[in-house]
Parts: sequence; structure tokens; C-alpha cells
Amino acid sequence: MSTISMADAEAILTDRNVIAVGARGDDERRRRHGTKTTFVRVFEVHGDAVPAAVPAGTAAGEVRLTGRPASADAAVASVIAVRALARAIPLTAYSLADLLALAGGSSATLTELARRLAAAGLGAIAEAPIDLLPDPVQTIRAVRSAGLDVPRLTVQQPAADPLRHVALARDVQAGAGGVRAFAPLPRVQSVAQPTTGYDDVRLVAVSRLMLDNIESIQVDWALYGPKLAQVALTMGADDVDSVSPFDGDLGRRRSPLEEIRGNITAAGLEPIERDGTWQPR
Repeated sequence: MSTISMADAEAILTDRNVIAVGARGDDERRRRHGTKTTFVRVFEVHGDAVPAAVPAGTAAGEVRLTGRPASADAAVASVIAVRALARAIPLTAYSLADLLALAGGSSATLTELARRLAAAGLGAIAEAPIDLLPDPVQTIRAVRSAGLDVPRLTVQQPAADPLRHVALARDVQAGAGGVRAFAPLPRVQSVAQPTTGYDDVRLVAVSRLMLDNIESIQVDWALYGPKLAQVALTMGADDVDSVSPFDGDLGRRRSPLEEIRGNITAAGLEPIERDGTWQPR
């Protein structure tokens, strides 16, 4: 047991010694995972623009269906179309907050929708933004009872007190279970008060130290960029999401696969590519 108190967490978030903070997060990360660092290459498909085929040169470990479906029927139809496109690649889809809204906020209706999505070939919900769900535990239970996994908790909006989200993630795992990773950095930045890189890596470190019941702390490669992701991996994160699946989209520069492996190795860690079910590739 290595979790820290809320008072300790608050002190870490205001500690100006970022190196010391990062060392604490890294110690806990290495205690859990050693030097192993996972990453997943994700091919995103918007529900309104499903291609006829996966583009040449794509090597995804996960196909992720995005967008906010207009109706339950539209959601199911998109899953059927993208399931056929993905073939053997694990398929995830949608924000749990969007599906709950589609269900009119009803857990029973959400469960029925989840059953239809599972029958259409969906394996897991792509993300559960805990700050947008009125009752995250109940909502996740409703989906899991229909056979869909909810492996990833995310945060959509920045908060004045980011520790509230970290504590909520811990409570959600305790109440619903099945969570594999928590991505503590918000998907949307505040225009008025954007966070700094120091703020972000402190939050990564404190998340690792607080969440003794969640296996992985995740950072988004596409959203936060390779440099911050690399630093986050030395301060508590152990999984990188949303690496590009395209081999040649950097032209004459290194491919995304070479870049992610190089960045992880340069941080003194061991890169391990995984798929959308968290299995090594």
C-alpha cells in the first residue's frame, strides 16, 4: 500500500520542486511496472465518415469510433460498419457521457443500448469522462451489465481542484471495477487559465501516488505531444494512448512507431506495444 493522503496530494500539487515530485511518482510507477511502458496505435473513425477500407500503411492496435451519434439506431449502424472495417482489430467506441445523453439519462435505457452495441460487435467504450457523468459508478455498472468493458477513465474539462477528479477515479474503481487506466489530464484546456507543463506532470505524479487501485496512469500522445508525454513517463505515467497508426505520415522524419519507441527508450524505459484489449502485439 503506497497511496498518499489528500493533504500530501495537495502539498505535491503546490510543490515547486518538480524534480522531487516526479521522483516520487516515478518510484511508485517503477514499483508497479518496472521499466515496462505500454503504448497503443489508434485509428480513429468518425461515425459520420466511415471509410470503405482502412488506409494503406495503417498498423493500428485499436480502431476507435468517435463522434456523437444522433440516435441509438445511428450508433448501432456505425458500430456495425466500423466492426466490418476493423476486422480482427479491437474496436472501441464513443464517450460514455454521450451514450448516457442518448439514453435520456436512464440507466435502464443505457443498458439496453449497450446490449445492442455489444451485439453489433463493440467490445468496449472508448472513454468514460468522469467529470461529465452525474453518477459514474451507476453508469459504468449499467454498461458493464450489458457486456461492454469500460477500461479507461478520462477527464473532459479542467477543474479548479483537479484532485477531486483523482479521488473520484479511485471511488469509481472501488464502486464499479473493471477500470484499467486513468488519464488525469483534461481533454479540453481552459483558454482563460491554461495549465503549464509543470502543472500537468505534477498531476500525473499525484495521480500515480493516490490511485493504488488503478493499474495504469495514461497520457495522450496526440493531445499533449511527444515531449510532455515523455516527461510524464518519468513521473508516474506508464501507458501512452493515441499514437498515430500511420507509418509514413511524418514524411522523411521518423515514423510514429520509431518516434514513440525512441522516446520511451530515451527515458530509460522499455517500450511495449499493446492493442485495444491491453494485450501485447
